[in-house]
Amino acid sequence: MNKTRYFWLWLVAVFVVAGCSDDSDGPKVPPLFVSSTPADGAEGVVISSEVSVTFDEVVTLADNHGVTVNGQSADATAQLTKLLINLNLEKETDYSVRVPPGAVINTKGVLLESGVEFSFSTEVEPEPVEISPNLVVINPSPEAVNVYNYLKDSFGSKIISGAMANVNWNVNEAQWVFQHTGKYPAMATFDYIHLASSPANWIDYSDTQVVEDWWSAGGIVSSSWHWLVPTGEGATTMTYKPSETTFNAANATVEGTWENDFVKTDLEEMAGYLKLLQEKNIPMVWRPLHEAAGNIYEYNDGTAWFWWGTGGAEAYRNLWIYMFEYFEQQGLNNLIWVWTTQTKDDPFYPGDEYVDIVGRDIYNNQSGVNIAGQFENIQASYPDKIVTLSENGSVAPISEQWNSGALWSYFMPWYDYDRTLDPESAAFDETSHMHADIAWWEDAFALEAVITRDELPELK
Repeated sequence: MNKTRYFWLWLVAVFVVAGCSDDSDGPKVPPLFVSSTPADGAEGVVISSEVSVTFDEVVTLADNHGVTVNGQSADATAQLTKLLINLNLEKETDYSVRVPPGAVINTKGVLLESGVEFSFSTEVEPEPVEISPNLVVINPSPEAVNVYNYLKDSFGSKIISGAMANVNWNVNEAQWVFQHTGKYPAMATFDYIHLASSPANWIDYSDTQVVEDWWSAGGIVSSSWHWLVPTGEGATTMTYKPSETTFNAANATVEGTWENDFVKTDLEEMAGYLKLLQEKNIPMVWRPLHEAAGNIYEYNDGTAWFWWGTGGAEAYRNLWIYMFEYFEQQGLNNLIWVWTTQTKDDPFYPGDEYVDIVGRDIYNNQSGVNIAGQFENIQASYPDKIVTLSENGSVAPISEQWNSGALWSYFMPWYDYDRTLDPESAAFDETSHMHADIAWWEDAFALEAVITRDELPELK
């Protein structure tokens, strides 16, 4: 091979090597700051918040990174494009974070060139809540006082676990939770939805054994009432849906109307069933006429979901007070009265003298921070009332809600009809649930603040 050919082969090789050199990658630039969490100058930061710095590319932490918080060396870790500063934030505290030049390195080995500094302050400790010391019923039973005092004294530091009956008159949901976790919820909630059918061979509210057993085992008893009315005057078909009845809620307390005649008959029957519990010294956390406003105040075309809200706020308040005063006249003193707010519905509030606890029903909300905001708004609106999560389904874990500031008195997931209808079925052995699966319950029971039935004090 001649020298000319060698020369050309050498020249091609030089060009190939030059084409593969690092010079073609362009200049090596340092990682660039994108944002901080919390943002610089943020106030009222929730103490469960993440503290981090985000860059424009993947970074790793330098050995001697020099990251500080309030001038002290801080624990930090790199996670892809984030630098996480591991802190246990405290309330009412100012924080100043400094990430110095050279603290992180990009994948090309280039150090951070410009340092990052940001400051924020955490949420303020709320003013102590002064809950009303007394129940609203006249001469309440000793047992009702015991339960109320426990709820009052625990409020803000403990959260009582609760479970709803499957439809109405059982503890199937509580039993399902126990089967899969080894612990019972502290509160069992029943529902007098089938009042019009009782007594029958399939439902008889005069058979109070299931309630007695729960109370005897140390549990708290509560109840809702999906109050069914006839679809029309003289009808035998019953409903709670406004679209299915001509029942006029505004007439419910007006003497001489068929609606009032029906209401008086039902209240007499209901009082009789509640007296059976009173005679056995069983107090009841009583939540009637719930979710009255529906979404009236949420949307321009919002409507009430139940007949008791369709007559408007004044008619609803009249009905609540009518029931309250009728039960007082009947000598019922074992009830702790719970009113459910939809938020933005203060016109529906019956009044402080008729309500012991204000509840909120929340579904399909996975943001603990948002839920905590709802709690804080309700507490601010009703500052001397216990506030509770009276129904819930498909919501953020209780630990996340609690750590975000949602200090509910108790929580109560709604039932899954198919899952817990039959405790002897294969479905009962499964851990999934349409409102709160066993993983959700395990998270709740792992939280030190959550009270299970075995942790309740003697309330009798």
